[in-house]
Amino acid sequence: MRVLSESEWRERSAAHTARVDAWVGPHLARRRAGVRHPVEDFLFTYYSYRPAQLRRWHPGAGVVLAGATDLGPEYRAVDLGPGYRDVADGLTVDVEAFLARRGESVRWIGDLLAATLTRPAHFGCFGVHEWAMVYRQTQAEVRHNAWPLRLPPEGVARVVEERGIRCSHFDAYRFFTAPARPLNLLRPTRETQAENEQPGCLHANMDLYKWAYKLQPLTSAELIADCFALARDIRTLDMRASPYDLTDLGYPPVEIETAEGRAEYVAAQRSFAERAAPLRAALVDVAARAGDRAARAGNRDDVSAGC
Repeated sequence: MRVLSESEWRERSAAHTARVDAWVGPHLARRRAGVRHPVEDFLFTYYSYRPAQLRRWHPGAGVVLAGATDLGPEYRAVDLGPGYRDVADGLTVDVEAFLARRGESVRWIGDLLAATLTRPAHFGCFGVHEWAMVYRQTQAEVRHNAWPLRLPPEGVARVVEERGIRCSHFDAYRFFTAPARPLNLLRPTRETQAENEQPGCLHANMDLYKWAYKLQPLTSAELIADCFALARDIRTLDMRASPYDLTDLGYPPVEIETAEGRAEYVAAQRSFAERAAPLRAALVDVAARAGDRAARAGNRDDVSAGC
């Protein structure tokens, strides 16, 4: 157990809140104003972690917060969240109680991330998955129909059909239009997720944010925020390389329908894979440290990876 003095953990808590508020504040302001942003709001609407949860600082497993036992039950419930127990020096994550409820999920997530970590990265999809989500739809039918497409529907269809679709990520594939699904090289399912995910995939790397918060309170708030920051940058590339025209929002397109655009996309994709690798390894380590006790807990829960 690492013991943090009260001054240390309060400083970390304040730094985390300030960092996260730069993301959360504009989102909440837009929500109050009824304004939608197809890039910046995605992580708050697609994923289930609420802004208040992202703002909340917590140390992760194996850390004792000195002096926190003197702050009363309100601090635990509001500031830290549930899942802590008293020890001689202060408060720490109650790992055993968490594993009794979520042990099988910890093992499932750890196995998925470990399998992904060991695979070679592939960079040949060129972001066509976003095009497959609007394939053979009219402007009125597409998901972000407040924003125009860069190409007419016939042009979008031509790109999909000429480039082909090589998507290994189930949670992207399930949003494909019905005519696009048969064009995909793979047929990913929830059951084959651990067999298909690979570290070059934008969506698999974006999902590190999901796995980080699903392992909370074993994970630290800082690790979750690091995964959020990566996912936010990935979402920007994802939408810049999509068929949507978001130039009015300040996002110049990555034109994957051209050789230059595909080269730009792959370079960014490789950079994100490099950034994702240590975060994925850190999450594997979090799950592995709890693994033996998770196996002993023996309580199965819902491990479906719904977002």
